[in-house]
Amino acid sequence: MTTLFDRFERAFMPNYGVPPVALARGEGTRVWDVDGAEYLDFIGGIAVTSLGHAHPALVEAVSTQVATLAHTSNLFLHEPEVKLAERLLALLEQPGKVFLANSGTEANEAALKLAIKYGKTTGRSYFVAAEMGFHGRTLGSLSLTGKPSIRDQFGPFATDVRFVPYGDADALAKAVDENCAAVFLEPTQGEAGVVPPPDGYFAAAREIATRTGALLVADEIQSAIGRTGHWFAHQADGVVPDLLTLAKGLGGGLPIGAVVGFGAAGTIFAKGDHGSTFGGNPISCAAALAVLDNVDLEHVRAVAERLRTGLEGIAHPLLNGVRGRGLWLAAVLTEDRAAQVQTAAQQAGFLVNAVQPDAIRLAPPLVVTPAEIDTFLAAFPAILTEAHHG
Repeated sequence: MTTLFDRFERAFMPNYGVPPVALARGEGTRVWDVDGAEYLDFIGGIAVTSLGHAHPALVEAVSTQVATLAHTSNLFLHEPEVKLAERLLALLEQPGKVFLANSGTEANEAALKLAIKYGKTTGRSYFVAAEMGFHGRTLGSLSLTGKPSIRDQFGPFATDVRFVPYGDADALAKAVDENCAAVFLEPTQGEAGVVPPPDGYFAAAREIATRTGALLVADEIQSAIGRTGHWFAHQADGVVPDLLTLAKGLGGGLPIGAVVGFGAAGTIFAKGDHGSTFGGNPISCAAALAVLDNVDLEHVRAVAERLRTGLEGIAHPLLNGVRGRGLWLAAVLTEDRAAQVQTAAQQAGFLVNAVQPDAIRLAPPLVVTPAEIDTFLAAFPAILTEAHHG
């Protein structure tokens, strides 16, 4: 019998392989596969489904908008995009300007173009980013991505990017001088395994960038929109970047990205410098507004603390600890058995992500309940045991 997996393999390029689960529907924090098996979703579409699956407010916003005005291009404006830009700036509590895109890598491409233009007008020629950082897979964003396994085969790149160890303020200070156009950093590294920096690192990065005149770009594609318990992760550090990139959780499942330029960085682009046919799409903007209206930061903080405390209380030979911020955590393993943990979790009815060989990424929808947290915590030791001995 031909299965959906067979059809996928025949129809699609092999860059994803064949995913292990074929999902059919979702509701809240739960999803069902094509065979009817139920899973508790603790990856949330890679920190995307902020309100969970089929949230009534998101369904209503998208349904109403698609029946009203689905697309305009950038030749015309519409109210949802204006409301979204205004709302983001209000949450940021800083004067700035917004550009809307369709994804995280497009947001970072726009930020890179802004930095390149800034560099050309100020005589600056190179960029600094972090080892193991991830900023996207399109060529500009990939040039900033410090993962050799996905970067090197597509080089050389047009931009001069110099990589430094993440969290090392001294190395950053040595790498950045008056010829550096911009520093690109994640407030917590996502694809590296949910790795937060040492205390004070982002403040040091801000001081280094300000002293040398480089732009500081905060890539918050994964960390923003309440994921860490703050609207934006950089707010916890008391640091304002020059450019901020957003995507993933902003749309709650609809494709959207954004760049916010603060102060003078918001006016680097002139008319015609950049554009996007679908950026600022009315449907995606309506979805983003619904997300911003329904994220409850107090709830996120409470369930995040419950999840962290519960994981820290598990004594198991395969579990080495937990790291991360808010509802964006990594269960760090003592052995490179993350793939086995992911499989064992799936068999037990949970979706998690083997983000690194020794790290399991947990990013459930922000509406996850205390009871659902407890269900996962109760099952996790047996999942670890199965992965350890299986």
